[in-house]
This record gives sequence, structure tokens and C-alpha cells, in this order.
Amino acid sequence: MAEYFETAQPWERPIFDVVVAHLEAQGEMIVDPIAMGVQFKNGPVFCMLRAMKRWTALGFSLRRRLESDKLSRKVTGYHGKYYHVINVDNAARIDDEILGWLTEAYHVAGGTEHLLEPDEAVGDGMVPDDVEDLF
Repeated sequence: MAEYFETAQPWERPIFDVVVAHLEAQGEMIVDPIAMGVQFKNGPVFCMLRAMKRWTALGFSLRRRLESDKLSRKVTGYHGKYYHVINVDNAARIDDEILGWLTEAYHVAGGTEHLLEPDEAVGDGMVPDDVEDLF
């Protein structure tokens, strides 16, 4: 990683440090620096930091489409997942909500969504979200 950050913008390393510290707490993963950024893999790629001229694009995939003012681009759907991007120019902008989404993305990629706490879980895929009755 040291070689990757030799030519990085000043804000990139602090953003990486926040993201990697949080994700390492979730479990094992592969951190893969590539020419255009850093990929995080728990099986498939679930998160990516991509260096831009004035910010770092933090991208991640979930099984649901988020609606938030924090999102920087149109959410893209593919194969039952949705790719989200947040432009981050300062590590302090990565709050608990964003870290929660990264936790969810980690577990979605690894097939371990069932390990999420009930308040973090997205819901039972077998029961529609609009069902109000208890079974």
C-alpha cells in the first residue's frame, strides 16, 4: 500500500485509514490497490475507493437502493444489487451511517447478512416490506 500512496492526494490516506479500520473489524478481506484506486473484496468486490481530482469516490454495493443526500451519483442497479457512490474530500465526513452501509456491503458480498444485528439487517427477503401482520 505504501507504493500506492506515494502519488496519492493528501486526503486519500486518511479516508483509506477510516474505511480499512472499520472494515477490518468486520472480518477478513482482501485489500487490492489497482491503478485507479483501492478495491475491497470479501469474495467479490464490495467497496472501492477511487481517487478523483478533488475527492475520493467511495463506492459500495448493497441489495437495496439507498436514498440519501450523501449519495453523489445516480444509483446503478445490476444483478439484484445496487451500486452507490459518495464523494468524500475529508475523512471526517465518513459518519456512522456511511460506516453502517459499508458493514452491510461487506456482509452482502460475503453472504453473511444473517450475522447483522436486527437493526442493521435489511429485512427478510421472503416477506414483503409492506406486510404489517405478525405471523
